[in-house]
Amino acid sequence: MEKGLIEVRNPATSEKIAELAVASAEEVARAVRQARKAQALWQEKSFAERAKVLHSFRDLLIDHQDEIAETLTAETGKPLAEAYGNELFYVYDAIGFWAKNAAKYLKPEHLRPHLLKTKKVVSRYDPLGVVGIISPWNFPLVLTVGEAIPALMAGNAVVIKPSELTPLSALHGAKLAGEAGFPADLLQVIVGLGETAECLIDQADMISFTGSVVTGKKVLRRAAERLIPVTLELGSKDPMIVLKDAYLERAANACVWGALMNSGQVCTSIERVYVEEAVYQKFVEMVVGKVNSLRQGRSHDEVELGSMTSEAQLIKVESQVEEALRRGARILTGGRRKPGAQGFFYEPTVMVDVSHEMQIMREETFGPVIPIMKVKDREEALRLANDSRYGLDSSVFTQDKKTAWEIAEQMAAGAVCINDTLVNFIIPEAPMGGIKESGLGRRHGAEGIRKYCRQKTVVMDRLGLKSELSWFPMTQRKRDFFRRALRLLYRSGWKNKLANPNRTRQGY
Repeated sequence: MEKGLIEVRNPATSEKIAELAVASAEEVARAVRQARKAQALWQEKSFAERAKVLHSFRDLLIDHQDEIAETLTAETGKPLAEAYGNELFYVYDAIGFWAKNAAKYLKPEHLRPHLLKTKKVVSRYDPLGVVGIISPWNFPLVLTVGEAIPALMAGNAVVIKPSELTPLSALHGAKLAGEAGFPADLLQVIVGLGETAECLIDQADMISFTGSVVTGKKVLRRAAERLIPVTLELGSKDPMIVLKDAYLERAANACVWGALMNSGQVCTSIERVYVEEAVYQKFVEMVVGKVNSLRQGRSHDEVELGSMTSEAQLIKVESQVEEALRRGARILTGGRRKPGAQGFFYEPTVMVDVSHEMQIMREETFGPVIPIMKVKDREEALRLANDSRYGLDSSVFTQDKKTAWEIAEQMAAGAVCINDTLVNFIIPEAPMGGIKESGLGRRHGAEGIRKYCRQKTVVMDRLGLKSELSWFPMTQRKRDFFRRALRLLYRSGWKNKLANPNRTRQGY
């Protein structure tokens, strides 16, 4: 991998804000070697000691939160309010949650054998070693430092490869971690492109990847060569169902926020909406009215929407919208780059007359577009919602709780929000992850930290006898005993047979 430079630009202004050196293959390998040394010290600390350091880290983040928020908005183009209300809030809360709950989730489990009562069995969770995190650009603090927190509490070291578009937030976080009392090199950030990520996969003990399906499959294939564990949170096309008895004001507000927060650049964004025909027109009018009231501008302005972060993603959004228009869709508002804007601003867009023949209803958009489709009933809405190769998040709006739960049970997604949207991501007790092509593994909950561990089973004999029945030598007497015992233990109806020995063997 050749040494090079990466330019980091503000997507809202095109201004260059940093120039960083790309890590070489040797530098990646050295980072992992240093991380291993730090991890050996870190894993010896108790959960309480790790939690204390993490709380110190949080205090430093709070002390520097204005600087971090400035960095976040400069490299993403998102509004300043989102930097505080989404990214920093998530990281602060995650530190508190994992510091409090890691010991509970990773406590050794004492198992009770159903047969071998003379054995003591314990299942324990040990750290994997060095966890590599490969993250996207849409949440450059949440999906880097935020993702590292449970891995650190589990006793691992972490090496982060952030997106080349947004590396500055992770670098800022890692710098503060070095001042918080972590062992040197326990949390590191390496800057680079795809080749840098490949080098990390070749060195780390586990990879946590968030990004596209195409790249996720590449990560999985490369990791398979070393048989290291991988978790993947990939793309999605999350559906929203609105039934005729829904509280429409709440549903419309949820739709606009759930689809357009962070300019729609959220893995769990609402990307397609199915509305029963009885309330379709009213719902569409409400959504359009609310979208038209939104303000879009630079990060420090009082706005709801900033710019998009990636020019390539903006071009993809334009392509999907244009393809839908050619196939007969209509735009009710938006549908273009913001006139006169210098950066990557795409107006919040509402589309109707859409169908599943259009990319806008089948492929991930990851932009500020709300396509709304009329359906005749809940059955059609559910069928179309499940007609996707993705399955990460979803939502259903109805005042009938029984119907809501029935739809939730049948929804082909990793999570379902009832009369709500996106909220599952900020409930750290709730496992989150996708099915189908939306990924493998879970973040949050017990699995969200156990994935950063190797499970080890310890079995101990309680009695200390000279020999076990199944050990050598194998005698005729033992053989006959095993033969009789197998019949006694496992043949169907053996209890009835013992209770009535005069019954014939027929029927057993």
